[in-house]
Amino acid sequence: MENTLNQRLLDYIAASPTAFHAVANAAAALDKAGFTALDMAEDWALAAGGKYYVTVNGTTLLAFRLSVGQPTGFMVTASHSDSPTFKLKPGFTRRSGDYVQLNTERYGGAINASWFDRPLGVAGRVLMADVEGRISAQLVYPDRDLAIIPSVAPHLNSEANNGFKVNLNVDAFPLLAQANDPDALMQQLLGSGDGGEVVGHDLYLVCRDRGTEVGTQGQFLCAPRLDDLACAFGCLEGFLQAGVNDAVNVYALFDNEEVGSATRQGAGSTLLATVLQRIASSCGCDYARLLPQSFLVSADNAHAIHPNHPEFSDPQNAPKLNGGLVIKFNAAQRYTTDGVSAALFTALCSKANVKLQTYANRSDLPGGTTLGGIATTHAPLRAVDIGLPQLAMHSCYETMGSADLTELVSAATALYSHSLRTTGESWMWK
Repeated sequence: MENTLNQRLLDYIAASPTAFHAVANAAAALDKAGFTALDMAEDWALAAGGKYYVTVNGTTLLAFRLSVGQPTGFMVTASHSDSPTFKLKPGFTRRSGDYVQLNTERYGGAINASWFDRPLGVAGRVLMADVEGRISAQLVYPDRDLAIIPSVAPHLNSEANNGFKVNLNVDAFPLLAQANDPDALMQQLLGSGDGGEVVGHDLYLVCRDRGTEVGTQGQFLCAPRLDDLACAFGCLEGFLQAGVNDAVNVYALFDNEEVGSATRQGAGSTLLATVLQRIASSCGCDYARLLPQSFLVSADNAHAIHPNHPEFSDPQNAPKLNGGLVIKFNAAQRYTTDGVSAALFTALCSKANVKLQTYANRSDLPGGTTLGGIATTHAPLRAVDIGLPQLAMHSCYETMGSADLTELVSAATALYSHSLRTTGESWMWK
């Protein structure tokens, strides 16, 4: 693969089977770039031009770079660390005859059938208690295939090819072993070391298939978790490539978008507002006066027109793979874009020679929601919803264009290299 940017994206996805790993890997990149980790429970002593980040729950990360002088506002990108999957229940094994299975429930709106007949791994975090009662988290991801969800053959299920509906409490339990050993999975996850007593876990099924280029000339990039790790990676690249700005540059990577964001580490919490307020206070600025000159880019992938089902798209707003970034519109504000934010983002992308497309739902389809409208209910920044065009969103293995990631990185770099000036009902990039 000649495109090293795409290769690094696929490396990031392969190393990030869960939100815990996605945040840990983003934090490692920030550490390497000289950022300082902060603790939300401690006082912050921030320096002009300083580079910092905080994590919450191990699944959400907010990084920021301060301006040298008084900041003019905040330039923010927001993406999410989680993807649709299956989570292991507290009692995570069950018995069916001679078989041992994993006891799971769906997390987010996955395409259920895409998880069948595919080698699966288990990853996440395990909570350990030492002899003094101190609880600590350990990330786990054994480098091996551990489970599979086998389909029922059409000889036995005559409805297999007639719109068979998956019953998650019958059909979707993965096969793990053939011996009733309740400790077998933990032994695989933790190895033979004695790290203390296991007192809790947040574990998920993960697709272990490696991302790859597909097509006669590698036109398509296929991988698990493109929604939304492709945007998380692209925005972080732009954040790290940009220099010091007149505004405070903020990179936000939120958890739990796939289940509504209404968690303490989700975009529906007050976390973004709290961090922005603490930054403003440390700079001696009035937080409320910074908001009108701030801008948020909510980056979550968009539906490309489907080659087999173009009827599901609005003909005038149907993005294509390798056609550039997508600005997303919805009258019911499922996407936060309005005329002003679309015009501002278009002008910004024009400065950076970034290709743009538009997306709007077919008028009789409601579509999904994403981060922008949720986050800005607590931190009222002007915002636009964008994404990389993709196919098979929420599948175990998704598809996007191999040329589009570069457009996102360029747009994010441009955002983090400009500040916004607002005067009444007029706006300008500086």
